[in-house]
Amino acid sequence: MILTDTNGGTLPHEITQIIKNIVLGTGDWELGTGNTEKTLAQSPLPQIGIHTHNHSEMAVANALAAVMAEAKMVQGTINGYGECSGNANLCSVIPNLQLKLGYSCIGEHQLNQLTETSRFVSEVVNLGPDEHAPYLGRSAFAHKGGIHVSAVERNPLTYEHIQPEQVGNRRRIVISEQSGLSNVLAKARSLGMELDKNDPQARQIIQRMKELESEGYQFEAAEASFALLMYEALGLREQFFEVKGFQVHCDLVEVKETTNSLATVKVGVNGINILEAAEGNGPVAALDDALRKALVNFYPQIADFELTDYKGVDRL
Repeated sequence: MILTDTNGGTLPHEITQIIKNIVLGTGDWELGTGNTEKTLAQSPLPQIGIHTHNHSEMAVANALAAVMAEAKMVQGTINGYGECSGNANLCSVIPNLQLKLGYSCIGEHQLNQLTETSRFVSEVVNLGPDEHAPYLGRSAFAHKGGIHVSAVERNPLTYEHIQPEQVGNRRRIVISEQSGLSNVLAKARSLGMELDKNDPQARQIIQRMKELESEGYQFEAAEASFALLMYEALGLREQFFEVKGFQVHCDLVEVKETTNSLATVKVGVNGINILEAAEGNGPVAALDDALRKALVNFYPQIADFELTDYKGVDRL
């Protein structure tokens, strides 16, 4: 028998009491078919399942409360997708049951694929993944405060309740205005570079990063850009080309409600100046295509690159 929290307003302690009443055969619980009625106390005890809605942000908590009160089955959806505020998120229910409460839900190798599965389903339904989702979000095990990073380096349990790899996720050291020396040292190690905390270059990297952030740059979601900043500060960044200038012209097509853009880019490669132009359905696409055309003859690998998840462009 599946108990359904249809309006999504029940709280965990109420779920617990309801199931206990059913299991003990107490309370006003009746099953009716036509003119025949009998109380649960007089009928064989059913197996109990739970179906919770997230209208009050209690779907996962209610599902766990039900299982702890003898429910044998949980209904839910990947990422909690569902009407209104959604259903119980199996991506939280499963690791909570398996890693916190000791239930065997899926194989360990399947649990390791939970993050990948969640993101795949997000892609299929054409919704962006929740970056801050418990267990599986990119920020679930992200650390940017200097004290946080220093503590996690010594003992991950200080700021991580499980090993992120258990659910297929990973730890991220985020670089931002709150970053300290520990962040830079950890990020350098992830790039295969060993920096000493007393190395003046490490502090130069922090100073340069904060100068750029004061100008409007952000590095929290641009880890590759910060890596380039580090390489440059350490004298390891190779200059493959130089942008000499660029222009973008946009025309709004009102009928189609789209923007046609024309970009021209001038770059220097190995002492040679190249001028290229390209059209696109927006300024970023046009600039991307023009820059590719200018560089692909020198660096053929660029033909395999894809531009994804961009939020805008200020300068190349």
